[in-house]
Amino acid sequence: MKHTPSPAPTPTPSTHLADLAVTRAGASRVFHRHGLDFCCHGHIPLAQACQAAGLDVQLVLAELTEEDRKSEGTFERWDERPIGELVSHLLEDFHAEHRAELPRLLEMARKVEKVHGSKPTCPQGLADHLARVAEELDEHMQKEEDVLFPLILAGRGALAGPPIHALESEHKDHGRNLERLRALGHGYVAPADACGTWCALYLGLEELERQVMEHIHLENNVLFPRVLRG
Repeated sequence: MKHTPSPAPTPTPSTHLADLAVTRAGASRVFHRHGLDFCCHGHIPLAQACQAAGLDVQLVLAELTEEDRKSEGTFERWDERPIGELVSHLLEDFHAEHRAELPRLLEMARKVEKVHGSKPTCPQGLADHLARVAEELDEHMQKEEDVLFPLILAGRGALAGPPIHALESEHKDHGRNLERLRALGHGYVAPADACGTWCALYLGLEELERQVMEHIHLENNVLFPRVLRG
């Protein structure tokens, strides 16, 4: 039977970013579009986040309403689904996808630096940093697969506090790595003379950033609190 999500509360300037991302269709897309960190720093009010970013909170609220309208009937409330389904979603739609996508992006990054290394707009150092991102992300996911997820699925969430706190700390490292990637990639704005591989690399990196942030959000703001509540 298809799950019918509970009605989401009306968003207000005082609603926290994380709560909006959990309960509103498309909220994560709006936040990503405006550079609002809803995964590692989601526990602040929307108004505060908008003020810090120089955004009009009422315009952002209007965007949230429009995203709700466009996404009606397609949004999954993972805070209301069985915890085993959430773990499966993380494994299938994030762990597997990251591992499939990162080697392709790394190959393109190395090609761009090799071919266009003499240009001042070339993202020098991006490939090396991306290789570090891939290694650290894979190690992080392996810890979840070897330690945390088996504890959760075995109904032993009461023992999960220490690994969860360690993983949350690593999530902050991943966030900083994403910021560094974007800086090395010049905000993922390709120059006018960029080749197809260069343009595809930046598009792929932007999507990777969005996916990793959504991944971290679902763990920090949905899975981990549910496990720790018992």
